[in-house]
Amino acid sequence: MGANPKGVFQEGDRRGFMRAGLDRWVQRLVEETTERVTPASRTPRQRPPGALPELGFLAACTRCGECARFCPPEAIRLAPGEDGLAAGTPYIDPRLQPCTACPDLPCVEACPTGALSLADAAAGWRDIRLGEVEFHPERCVTFQGVSCGVCATACPVGPSALALDDEGRPVLRREGCVGCGVCVRACITAPSSFDLTYGDQ
Repeated sequence: MGANPKGVFQEGDRRGFMRAGLDRWVQRLVEETTERVTPASRTPRQRPPGALPELGFLAACTRCGECARFCPPEAIRLAPGEDGLAAGTPYIDPRLQPCTACPDLPCVEACPTGALSLADAAAGWRDIRLGEVEFHPERCVTFQGVSCGVCATACPVGPSALALDDEGRPVLRREGCVGCGVCVRACITAPSSFDLTYGDQ
């Protein structure tokens, strides 16, 4: 078959061109929206348990503050104005007050919009991970012959997340850990023998 006349697109070419243009536009929109939501000058916020993915969370959250009002340990705070589109939304700073993994999740129950929600209410914390905890045994005093165990005692989840072995040394069980950060704050060493990461850190 001969070549198409100059300047004439086949239907498939036209669709491909339009799709590529649309893909570039959507990508640029997501990047610009993300920049307005999470300015480069700050790290991502740790959201309360049950939070939707960030853009969906921001769209659903009405900044009512009910989750913070019903948080027993007062771990939930509201983002300041410099957070752009995220201003007024709830977050947790585990360095100040970590989530204590309340079994009945009152913050989720208090949310009127579904910005905080559970796919399976009966599952509770089973499918929730606020962040990832990493244990550094080289910092831990129990590996230097000192008795401690403060972290395991403080862990709100219990031995399924953090236990002590027969020598009194911490054993972090990732499959049970919800990433609340209580152990990070409770640890007596400086820096803490536990690190918590969340978001895109």
